[in-house]
Amino acid sequence: MEQQVFQNATVVKQTGALCRLTLLPRWEPFTAILSGKLRLRGDKLTNPVAVGDRVHGYRQPAGKYPGEHAVITEILPRKNYLIRKSANLSRQAHIIAANIDWAYVILSATEPQTPYQFIDRFLVTCQAYRVPVSLILNKTDELEWAEGYRSQAAHCRDIYLRAGYEVLEVSARTGMGLDSLSQSLKGRISLFSGISGVGKSTLANRLDPLLQLKTAPISRAHLTGKHTTTFYEMHSLLSGGYIIDSPGIKGFGLLEMTKEELCHYFPEIFAVSSSCRFNGCLHAEEPDCAVREAVEKGLIPAERYENYLRLLEDPEGGKYRT
Repeated sequence: MEQQVFQNATVVKQTGALCRLTLLPRWEPFTAILSGKLRLRGDKLTNPVAVGDRVHGYRQPAGKYPGEHAVITEILPRKNYLIRKSANLSRQAHIIAANIDWAYVILSATEPQTPYQFIDRFLVTCQAYRVPVSLILNKTDELEWAEGYRSQAAHCRDIYLRAGYEVLEVSARTGMGLDSLSQSLKGRISLFSGISGVGKSTLANRLDPLLQLKTAPISRAHLTGKHTTTFYEMHSLLSGGYIIDSPGIKGFGLLEMTKEELCHYFPEIFAVSSSCRFNGCLHAEEPDCAVREAVEKGLIPAERYENYLRLLEDPEGGKYRT
């Protein structure tokens, strides 16, 4: 019996040397390993293959090698991907996911609060790598009793609506806003990302109760989330579509981006930049800068401009300032 060749399988989970694949739209995951050639090709990546990648390979004949996995022999070109600087200093970067139809950065209306620097780094990366992105403001039901957070949540929503991003308000606990979100997810491969504790897995479970993803309450001592998702993993939704659940991310270093092109990934800054006196204006200290003038007039939120300046200074990502 000959090897069974498969084509255009999608990686739905990647844990070290092992991957789980399926031939979408069928949801019948099987285990595979990377061929030696792919493992040794020398990319400066912590993961040569990522969730969402489409791959070719073959399966061993049934019973020929007990316990033998399928083998991935080729990774197809990606239509897009999200990448960040890796915490592993021996490598350069980590691919979060590939071939994403839509990305969602999930925030909490109360706690834990996501630093604006994290949000903006994530949005800039999506813009740079051609991944459509929206924001989800979760736990909005808690604003009924956590009055101190109402103005913060409203201010956050205003900042990103003014920048041209969609901001969805939902509650994983009550189900508010989830019907609309579920409709948006149909027919798409979507990424859920954000810091620990904002409710990514809880939200996924509410969208499809059969998932039963592991969740944990936030630490009341430090108002921070606990890591419950360990690996990036794609899940099939009963209502249609697929979501990639991700571990909570603490930092988001940018890669392969020049200072000159950075303002292109801040839509509200880029829209004003054509009125600057100098074509190569970085909007930092140059005279007659239309962007700085717009910030002074309140047309561009100060938080976005400050984070733009921080990215000019430190694109790879230092400690966030809160």
